[in-house]
Amino acid sequence: MPVSNRSAQRSAPRSPLRVAVLADSDTRWKWGALTARRLAPGHRLTGHLLRGRATPTARQLGEVGVRADRLTEVTCAEFLADIERERYDVVVLALVGGAVQAVLHGVRALWPDPAARPVIVTGYVGVVYEKLADGLLLRHGADLVLANSRHDARRFRAVYEGVGADAGCVTETVLPFLGGAAYEPAGSRATTVVFAVQPSVPESRADRAYLLERAAGHARLHPDREVLVKLRSRPGEHTTHLEEQPYQRLAAKVPGGLPANCRLAYGNMGEVLDGADLLVTVSSTAALESLHRGIPTAVLTDLGIREALGNHHFLGSGCLASWDQLDAGLLPQGDPEWLAAQGVAPLATVPRAAGAAAASDAAADPAGAAAAEDADGFAAARARLAALLELPGLPPVTPYYTLTTAPRYLPGILARHHLAADGTPLPGAAREGAEPSRLRRRLRSHLRDAARGLYRHGVQRVAPLIRRMGEL
Repeated sequence: MPVSNRSAQRSAPRSPLRVAVLADSDTRWKWGALTARRLAPGHRLTGHLLRGRATPTARQLGEVGVRADRLTEVTCAEFLADIERERYDVVVLALVGGAVQAVLHGVRALWPDPAARPVIVTGYVGVVYEKLADGLLLRHGADLVLANSRHDARRFRAVYEGVGADAGCVTETVLPFLGGAAYEPAGSRATTVVFAVQPSVPESRADRAYLLERAAGHARLHPDREVLVKLRSRPGEHTTHLEEQPYQRLAAKVPGGLPANCRLAYGNMGEVLDGADLLVTVSSTAALESLHRGIPTAVLTDLGIREALGNHHFLGSGCLASWDQLDAGLLPQGDPEWLAAQGVAPLATVPRAAGAAAASDAAADPAGAAAAEDADGFAAARARLAALLELPGLPPVTPYYTLTTAPRYLPGILARHHLAADGTPLPGAAREGAEPSRLRRRLRSHLRDAARGLYRHGVQRVAPLIRRMGEL
């Protein structure tokens, strides 16, 4: 489409912005939708879920609690066709690195020359403790690559500069779901302990059973406390990572069973933290949410401090502790310098009156809501986005990975998303013509659900059995 036509549209007053979010799991949908909310207050949000093994269920989306004006399930090629047709102002890619790379090359194929295309934004859902270079280089080419802290921004720029790629896209922000009420302790002892589990950390059945038994043991040792084992998904559902050993099944085999004051819990993490006096985890991003509220937070060392667990990320945080120490009454407190470097400013450090006044002003004047949130960590990102939207046209995206820099790696990534090496959809990847009938859409949906069910059954039941048989 000629630049002049789109330029004229963009130069006219346009409010609210049209934003599309593409996500491939429940946690990434939460990050992407909340990032869009921070970047463009008052926007119209169109949500897309990338079809795959971790496509969230309706229950998972409801638990996240972030709604879109429209939400559809798509393939990569279908999403590219949609953004070409709908002319969004901003596209947020809340995806695993390979999927981000595929969309970026698809966008380049759609707009190979300067054009008033959407501003492309991407980033990470939480703590970045593995595959730093791989994940970052797969995200290179986006207009904004969001870093969740000053610490991450430095690391991201170092990776890009280390390969001679443009690092100007790196923009420092904070995790968009940091918030909630500041923690106000009722006394010197915890009364509600939340153990935030993770789908894939630790991996082994024995280690996961150990952690669950220690949580149950803590509840027995402290009958005046309630211990909540906060679960990520129900058996059969998938999140960002595979969960071969669901805690629900392990709970049935805890010696003596779970005590009355220890129970499994679902729900929105923010709502669970509202009543928490101590957050315990191996390395979940929930630790940062907890620290932001000022809640005592423990990152477990029982299984060691190892890169494979991700708890090495919390070195210097003041939160590393074992179940033995927690049993003895320890309530770890975050180190202020470490928290500042991680983009986590405890709410307790913000004067309550000032915060209330800002909230009141924002409510009375919606147009000033973004200004009232300048302290939310997204001011720089909003300013960069505004500058890009003012341009008559944006240059084509330029990912670091091309057929010149990665001739063996890139084609395989694109092929997994049914794109050719030049970023165009492979034959049959996107349906052309009329939309399928309602009956056909339902049939396809049922077939996809059945296929996912078989896949999840294989991951959670068949694969562990085969693995155990191989160890005999």
